[in-house]
Amino acid sequence: MTSVRSSSARSGTARSGTARSSTARSASGSATITSAEGLTNARTRIVGNRTGPIADFVITLVRVGRALGLAIAGGLRRASAVVTPLGWVMLAAVPLALGFGYAVAWIELVVVGWTILVLLAVASLYLIGRSAFLIALDVPHSRVVVGEPATGLISVTNPTRRRLLGVKVEIPVGPGLAELALPSLAKGAAFDHEFVVPTARRGVLAIGPVRTVRADPIGLVRRELVWTESTELFIHPRTIGIPSTSTGFIRDLEGNPTRDLTNSDVSFHALREYTPGDERRYIHWKSTAKTGTYMVRQFEETRRSHLVIALSLATPNYATEEEFEMAVSVAGSLGARAIRDARTVSVVVSERTPEFAKQKVLAVRQLNTLTRTRLLDDLAVVENSASAIGITDVARVTADDISGISVAFLVCGSLTTNAELRAASTSFPSGVEVVAVVCDPDTVPGLRRVAGLSVLTIGYLEDLQKSLAKSAAA
Repeated sequence: MTSVRSSSARSGTARSGTARSSTARSASGSATITSAEGLTNARTRIVGNRTGPIADFVITLVRVGRALGLAIAGGLRRASAVVTPLGWVMLAAVPLALGFGYAVAWIELVVVGWTILVLLAVASLYLIGRSAFLIALDVPHSRVVVGEPATGLISVTNPTRRRLLGVKVEIPVGPGLAELALPSLAKGAAFDHEFVVPTARRGVLAIGPVRTVRADPIGLVRRELVWTESTELFIHPRTIGIPSTSTGFIRDLEGNPTRDLTNSDVSFHALREYTPGDERRYIHWKSTAKTGTYMVRQFEETRRSHLVIALSLATPNYATEEEFEMAVSVAGSLGARAIRDARTVSVVVSERTPEFAKQKVLAVRQLNTLTRTRLLDDLAVVENSASAIGITDVARVTADDISGISVAFLVCGSLTTNAELRAASTSFPSGVEVVAVVCDPDTVPGLRRVAGLSVLTIGYLEDLQKSLAKSAAA
């Protein structure tokens, strides 16, 4: 019994020594990994901590299946890029026609299946090869006024030493598409083609990219090659020139005296008796010596002119699309004149309320007024919406967000009522000149006063100049 215990003790001591040796090796910095415990890679998600031939075989199957799946997906993407919907229908019809035809011995159906297969094989020949053209797209003017003619130019050159066969060229122009049948070009030959860009409506048109198309006559396959990048054409709203004298009711940029009196300014108005709180530096000593009473200078307040143009994008403010386009042109004309005169100007438009919002979004968006071009670029993309806030809310938000306003133009359509205009004008502080410009092609132009508000009604854009002159004179 004693020898057995001794042998067991020696065995335990040996195992303990082995364990300590293993622990020591691990602590000494050995990089040997003997367990997958703690790993979260793909292998452990599939087979866990299992090892051995079966686990390795499963992992190999998964890796091979994943590689085949990626290859098939890539092939399908490439095939879907060249096979048209009609081609997919034909591909699906081949096995059905051949299988059912041979199964029921229907010779005509078998013939149809083989005919489709031959057509697909012939159509695939149209995809072989690549043209070595040099194609350039040029748009002479990046900005035009609505209604003005605009063109684009396609230049194609053959830089190779062989004749290149003609292909079909497509140029996307906004929502439309310009197509061109490119003729065969000899060595070093060039071909230029000018196409018309529609400018009947204000906006931004994306022209290009130019692509060549290889397709079979039936339309089973189609291969597109892109040659250029797209370019943008800004179609600005129509504007008219407004002389500076037409806006004579706007105070000068450097500050002109107003009828508001103040205790400190640069424009002298009169003398008055001293009251506690007046600054002593404004005491007029000569008058004080004559009267025996302290007299101080009183001044007329001068202000810098800050012109605000508020354009309503709310569809309920306009009867027709023509009215809205005229309103955009009015805002552009006023803003461009103010920028040219180096006045401080802010142009704001209505914000839209999101479709599923619980409450109306009371906000306006300020357009870029750094230069005339940037202002017209922003006006080129504004659109009316039924969810945009009306002119009354636009005026209220504008008066809260912008300080120091001297003149405010409210631009709207014929469906805006006098009550809405009066409510809009009362949003601005006293002393602010508020002018409402109502665009109504079906009425006679005129000027009227509505509770301290000047209302200009114009039938054409050209009426704006005359109406502003009458308003300034009044």
